Amino acid sequence: MRLQFGAQIPGNQTDWSLMRDVAQTMDATRWSSAWTYDHFVPPLVFMDETGDSLEGWMTLAAIGEATSTLMLGTLVSGVTYRNPGLLAKMTATLDHNTRGRAILGVGAAWHDREHAAYGWEFPPLKERSDRLEEAVQLIRALFHAEGPVDFEGEYYRLDHAPFAPRVHPDHEGGFIQIMLGGNGERRTLRTLARHGDICNVRGTPEEVERLIGVIHQHCEDAGRDPSEIVLTTVMRPALVTEQPKIERLREVHGAGMSEADKALLPIGPPEHLIETFEAYEAVGITGFVFESIPNNPRLYEQFDEQVLAAFD
Repeated sequence: MRLQFGAQIPGNQTDWSLMRDVAQTMDATRWSSAWTYDHFVPPLVFMDETGDSLEGWMTLAAIGEATSTLMLGTLVSGVTYRNPGLLAKMTATLDHNTRGRAILGVGAAWHDREHAAYGWEFPPLKERSDRLEEAVQLIRALFHAEGPVDFEGEYYRLDHAPFAPRVHPDHEGGFIQIMLGGNGERRTLRTLARHGDICNVRGTPEEVERLIGVIHQHCEDAGRDPSEIVLTTVMRPALVTEQPKIERLREVHGAGMSEADKALLPIGPPEHLIETFEAYEAVGITGFVFESIPNNPRLYEQFDEQVLAAFD
């Protein structure tokens, strides 16, 4: 299977025209997927929270209209922001409107500040993990059912809920895949093994290999074939050739890492990035989602020409 490469197009400190230009550049090259974030203020501590932050799902719908080949998803939707039945309907609508290009990315949510800002509850991690598992179970039932769905959980319920359209006829595989984002070994990866389709973890190749082992154990416990889970990772690559800049970026992105692990970061010239992705491929990863590439179409073209082409 050819490696799949996607990118989360930054939705903060930008405008729609830049995001559209990036998405259309990706659509015309070797990129496989485009993603938005699900935040309501710029989420990182060094960012000005009063700056522009485009809502991810509305932006994703616009990207769908502006492109024709890219798979589309949020990386990832916080379970606390929307009722899971609504989230399922939004995803199925996106899939229908884009002729089968939707993926649902979902996670437990983490950004407490935006919950406080907008008046949303931010339960303790255990409850958010419980809600995530219940929501994914409910959504999977809707995505796969042939008729109305009943569901009775602690937090969510369905009463003979009709759900149409479920998936566009052109959607490869016949159903919408659910991506679980996060490294949580006891809950997130267990929920993935029970009810999800795509993992999205973060770490060095060694750490990712260990997490894949955890997924396999959860699959065994759930009686599921681990080959049903698509294995992807998220990272912040930088295509740079100047050694001082490489070292500076490795220090910033690798804070707290050993020098050996910093050397494994996907920061450097094309040949280094290619070797890095091959190291992830060797432990089982089949897909990558890049974060934090600025909204400059030429940068996406350079990744395509100098790195993605090596895996074509």
